[in-house]
Amino acid sequence: MHHTYIHPRPGVFGRWLGTLLNSRRWAAGRRALMARLPFPVLDSDVVDVVYLNWLVDASLAAAFAPPGARLWTHEGRTPLTILTYRHGHFGPRAAGPLRRLMPSPLQSNWRLYLAEPLGDAPHTPTVAFVYNVMDSLSYAAGTRLFSDALPSHLPSRFEFEVNARGIRIDIEAGTGSAPRLSARVAHAGDEALPAAWRGMFTDWRDAVERLASQHASVVEAPGAGVAFGTIDLPVDVASVEPLGLDLASLACPLLETLGAEPAALCFRLPRVRFSALSERLLAAGPVRSAAV
Repeated sequence: MHHTYIHPRPGVFGRWLGTLLNSRRWAAGRRALMARLPFPVLDSDVVDVVYLNWLVDASLAAAFAPPGARLWTHEGRTPLTILTYRHGHFGPRAAGPLRRLMPSPLQSNWRLYLAEPLGDAPHTPTVAFVYNVMDSLSYAAGTRLFSDALPSHLPSRFEFEVNARGIRIDIEAGTGSAPRLSARVAHAGDEALPAAWRGMFTDWRDAVERLASQHASVVEAPGAGVAFGTIDLPVDVASVEPLGLDLASLACPLLETLGAEPAALCFRLPRVRFSALSERLLAAGPVRSAAV
């Protein structure tokens, strides 16, 4: 399904790359090696984090969560967030000042929210990744070759523009496995919570704090269970800017598949220091009941 990497352009190279990046033998060997080594903490000075949030049908969205996961729901709906941003020199913390030489790829992260932790995971706000998209072949391939927690897809085209006139996001899959998204967003939003969201949040600030909160993530690791990753993402809610989505510009097949409500809740975080702190496979077992 959405786990499998398919290259956005057909050809011998794309087929070879897909075979490598989907190889369970490679993944098993890498896990055996990495289990003996400390996790290389990764840092990025992220800018222009644009959150596009919709309420979708929870029963349909459940198919995109890891086995055993229970989504956070209200009256049969659950939030789906697409956040798109530009990294700032994404690389290992150990590189120190040399990290400034690292590239700054674009990324789009598509996620759902868990109601409670999975297996032996700690009690912390956790999201379930549906898709991760990066505009860099080296980064997309690296996330699959050296990690279970962030399997990424490479689109045929990824454009992300933020300026005084507004925000434009265009992601095209080509013949590959990346999702499709086209959206235009205006800065002229307000801090009013759409009526469809009022059952889940008390006000706009409460919604921003909950939807922007991410301390951990889970994603299915085919053949190995569920991967669990932890991050540090200190969101300054006071700096968040409300946005308004131009519905006429929106094109996203996944939202149609999941029966999304038209009332999107959108906002922008100007900048944040992002750190990937750890990852591991969760121990098998039932979902542990606990509030997030």
